Formats: sequence, structure tokens, C-alpha cells
Amino acid sequence: MASTDKASKNIKLAFIINLVFSIGEFIGGFLINSVAIMSDAIHDLGDALALGLSWFLQKFSNKKPDHNFTFGYNRFSLLGALINATILIIGSVYIFTQAIPLLFEPEHSNAQGMIWFAIFGVLLNGFAAFRLHKGKSVNEGVLSWHLLEDVLGWIAVLVVGIVLLFKDIHILDPILSIAIALFILVNVFRNLVKTMKILLGAVPDGIDIDEVKQKIEGIEEVISVQNLYVWSIDGEDNAMNLHLIVEEMNLKDSTIVKQKVKEVTSKLDIKHSTIELESKKHN
Repeated sequence: MASTDKASKNIKLAFIINLVFSIGEFIGGFLINSVAIMSDAIHDLGDALALGLSWFLQKFSNKKPDHNFTFGYNRFSLLGALINATILIIGSVYIFTQAIPLLFEPEHSNAQGMIWFAIFGVLLNGFAAFRLHKGKSVNEGVLSWHLLEDVLGWIAVLVVGIVLLFKDIHILDPILSIAIALFILVNVFRNLVKTMKILLGAVPDGIDIDEVKQKIEGIEEVISVQNLYVWSIDGEDNAMNLHLIVEEMNLKDSTIVKQKVKEVTSKLDIKHSTIELESKKHN
């Protein structure tokens, strides 16, 4: 619960920073007559809306288990991760549509205005991205790429702005934009695959199913592992469903065996365990 509360606070901070800055971009872009800055303001406003949605879903995921969601609402944060990954993909495609035509007809920009906005953009988005990057939730991971995209974009604007103070090479802007979009897409798809694996019930990364089985079968009273299912609930908490064949034993001994299994699996990063015992005699 503490980690999800922290995730919610991190996302809230990123949302506020992005929203305030995007409004500032609209005003600043209008004042310096920069279509590029105002276009980026639209992109950042979309990021802010995505962050706001993720903040809501992250807070919602903190709800305790009930009759409808017996594992709790943790997976709602994954829904936020999916939505944000989709928005990032759409945003990257939008960058392509804007940048590719500019390769052939570069536009002149206000270099000094670009530099000042770039400095503020790097500082604000960089701080928010750093906070989210330290988070443990999948949602925070995807959102950190939202903000990293903005940071890289503003670094590109800063570099181009400095160059344009001395050289008339306006084609640099679309070239850097395309490179950044490609970089973001690669990492978004990586996070998207991670999210989909969780939703599809894949064995969590870092857990070797053969090692889990071997450790459990190493318990003296266990004869064999019949069925073993391991999955992640939300990218942080892992669960296991287990069917064991054991020696004939009474209720007290079976409780001891289950405790031994839980001690073994907890060391392998499995938090929730459902264990069914069946005696060799009845197998």
C-alpha cells in the first residue's frame, strides 16, 4: 500500500507540473509567435491529461479487496499504463507527421525563445521524470517515458536553438524530432510488452519456474509438485497456485508443510500462495 501511495503522489506531481507548463507554453508560444512551441504545448497538454487519468487510476488501485475484486484494485494502474502507452505511440506518430515534411521545407524559428523555453522544459520535466523513474509500479515506468520524451524533446529544442543563433541550419529540428520519436517508440513497446505479459498471466520476470519447483520439492515431506502456476497481480506483487503430492499426514502436519512452502516461495519474491495438498495414498 505504501508503494502505491507513493506512486500516486509521484504521478500527481508530474500531472501538476505538466499541466502548468503546457498552459505556459500556449501563452509563451503566442507571445513569441512560435507555432512550434504552441504545437508542443498541445502535445504536453495531452501528456497532462494522460497523467491526470493515471493519477486517478493509481489512487483507485489503492482500494482494498472486496466481493467484486478479491485481489484488490491494483491492476487498475495497469489500465493507466496501457492508455498512456497508446497515447505515447499516437504522439510519436504525430511527431513523424510534423517532422518529415519539415525535412524538405524547414521553417525558421525564434532561436532565443526556443532556448528559454527549452531550459524550463528540461528542468521541470526532468525533475518529474526522475521522481517517476524511481517508482516501482508499471504505470510509473510508462509515465516516466512520457516525461522523458518531453525532456529529450526540450534538449533537442535547446541544441537547435543554440545552433540557430549562429548557423541557419533549420533542418536540425525535424531530424532530432524523428530520432527522439524512434527512441521513445522502442522503449514504449518494451513497457507495453511488460504490461501485456502481466495481463496475460505470464510468469513474472526474475522468477525461474524450475527453481521454484526444485526448492519446493526439496522440502522433506513433499513427494512431487503436480501443478504450479505463478503470475504477477500488478507488476509488483506475485501470486502462486500450487498442488502438491505429500506423505500421509494429519491436519497439524499439513499446516506445517504449507508454512514451509510459503517460507521458501516468499524468498523467491512470491507474496500470495494458495497451496493444495494431496496424500500419496489418494493420488
